[in-house]
Amino acid sequence: MERKEILKNGRNALLKLHKSLLDRERTIYEGIHGPVNAGQFLNILLENEDFAWLRKFSTLIVEIDEMFDQKDGITDEAVELHIKKLRELVSMEVEEDDFKAKYQSALQLDLDAAAHQGTLKTLLNPEEA
Repeated sequence: MERKEILKNGRNALLKLHKSLLDRERTIYEGIHGPVNAGQFLNILLENEDFAWLRKFSTLIVEIDEMFDQKDGITDEAVELHIKKLRELVSMEVEEDDFKAKYQSALQLDLDAAAHQGTLKTLLNPEEA
C-alpha cells in the first residue's frame, strides 16, 4: 500500500476513533451535568480542560486534512511525519500522563474505541499484526 494511502486510511480510522471517544465522553458528561445540545458540547470540548486530551486527536486530523488540501503537492517527508505522529498518538508515546491515563481508560471501557485503535495500530504497524 502506498504511504499516502496508508495516511488517508489512518486519518479515516483516527476520525472514527475520535468520534467514539467523543461519544463516550459526552455520555459521561451528560450523565453528570444533564443533556447539552451540539453547540454547547462543542464549547465544552473547546474550553473545558477535562477534554483537552481529546484535542490531540482533532488537531492531528486537521493537520492531515490541511496537508492533503495543499495546492502545491504533498512531500514524502510530510506524509512520513504525519504517519509518525499517528503512530505516536495511538501508541501513547506522548509524555503527558493525563493523556495516557484518560486514553487508556477510554479504550478499556469502550469496545468501539478499542476496535478503532486496533485498526489503526494494524494499519500503521502491519509487521506487529
